[in-house]
Amino acid sequence: MNPDLEVVQIRQGESFKAWAHGYPFRTVRWHFHPEYELHLVVATTGRYFVGDFIGEFEPGNLVLTGPNLPHNWVSDVPPGETVPLRGRVVQFSEEFIAGASAVLPELSACAGILETSRRGALFSPATAELAAPLLAELTEAQGVRRLSLFMAVLDILNRAGDVRTLASAGYLPDPSGFMSAGINQALAYINCHLTEPFSEAT
Repeated sequence: MNPDLEVVQIRQGESFKAWAHGYPFRTVRWHFHPEYELHLVVATTGRYFVGDFIGEFEPGNLVLTGPNLPHNWVSDVPPGETVPLRGRVVQFSEEFIAGASAVLPELSACAGILETSRRGALFSPATAELAAPLLAELTEAQGVRRLSLFMAVLDILNRAGDVRTLASAGYLPDPSGFMSAGINQALAYINCHLTEPFSEAT
């Protein structure tokens, strides 16, 4: 089954998106997007899927997925039950991190972990414990504090010596293949033309 395209909207005046969500939630489905995503599970257990990897998660599950790598976390929650806070998420584009690295050459040290994330990078509970309070603050932070928290989280990920790669070496995400579904083509068109008038027929 082809994954759905998630259109990630990074607000004007912000370099990245940092947010939290409960369960069930609209983004909880087999999906992909061009942005990197750092995903921390705060509550519930269940199964998660990254590329061709399937595993079980619990609170403290911290994963960085690279561009266009399909993923999903499905919680073991009875039908009709809701969880107000299931996870925290940070999403940022390749363009942002490349531009930041051009201005701040020290960020080039993160190239290794970003490359690993193209197959999904799973961090240990110890690393997740270090990152968790920063991610909690990051979802509400503003201005320079927001940037400093992002850099601090990136530093924690970069210094982690306990990273596990999830998807197999032979797994190569193919966004051109994913985009064959009509709905994904429509979403991609809308994402590229949000500021322009277009009709339903278009």
